[in-house]
Amino acid sequence: MQLITNSKGKNKTDILFDAVVYLVCLLIFLSIVYPLYFVIIASVSDSTLVSTGQVTIFPKNISFFGYSEIFKDSRIWTGYSNTLLYTVLGTAVNLLFTLPAAYVLSRQEFRARRFLMLTFVITLFFNGGLIPTYLLMKDMHMTNTMWVFIFPFCVNVYNLIIARSFFENSIPKELFEAASMDGCTHFKFFLKVALPLSKAVVSVIGLYYLVAHWNDFFTGLIYIRSNNLQPLQIVLRDILLSNQVFSQGAGAGGSAGGYAQQYADQVKYGVIIVSTLPILIVYPFIQKYFDKGVMIGSVKG
Repeated sequence: MQLITNSKGKNKTDILFDAVVYLVCLLIFLSIVYPLYFVIIASVSDSTLVSTGQVTIFPKNISFFGYSEIFKDSRIWTGYSNTLLYTVLGTAVNLLFTLPAAYVLSRQEFRARRFLMLTFVITLFFNGGLIPTYLLMKDMHMTNTMWVFIFPFCVNVYNLIIARSFFENSIPKELFEAASMDGCTHFKFFLKVALPLSKAVVSVIGLYYLVAHWNDFFTGLIYIRSNNLQPLQIVLRDILLSNQVFSQGAGAGGSAGGYAQQYADQVKYGVIIVSTLPILIVYPFIQKYFDKGVMIGSVKG
């Protein structure tokens, strides 16, 4: 019997350990997923039942009033289109600057790479501050323009380090030596060889940049005055603030008076779903690259 137990590879201690690990993983999974699930069911449930704790697993008294009030506001579509533009264009510019810089810094024959890398790393700990940065943006005539979302912070040093580590450790040096014998330059090698072999790191860094642009709230708050240029996050914040005011009975009437007090929580939860759903839709399509790329540099040899 002992031999049979050993042939299966697990004794009682191993089975108990695995069970504890699975239980802990399940609890962690539920602690992450349930808040999102609760927001979804709360956004379509009666706010009175939500506030009294009667909505836990399934929605009750389903109503889409919150979503109708959100999408009835014409600013939401302007915010969506602006944020999509800023996210797509901004992510493309980020990758355009980050990947070539990371490749250059990964080449050992580039003598200035240590000095430049140190310069980049210093910016992780020190910056000019809010007021000098605002004055700089103003002098560059970027305030109240779409370009303030695109160019000022086009390289994230953390992402640069990830990409540099990938090029340094995952692209064999012999590959460039073989290509250079056929007359391949660094520029051509980067485009034709390094990038096609870097789908994992490009996907990971692209996702980081994409999420950062999509959630960018501070840039619009500080540098943008025109309502036609406001990103989605600012529009949703305005809707949420208006909803809070009207739910407290301080509404000024008119179209804003449509925010009924009893549906205040529906609007609040609906705003959360509207702002996060696009990113949740995008993530599964690049998950296979993300699982590989996020571990870049963790194991060597």
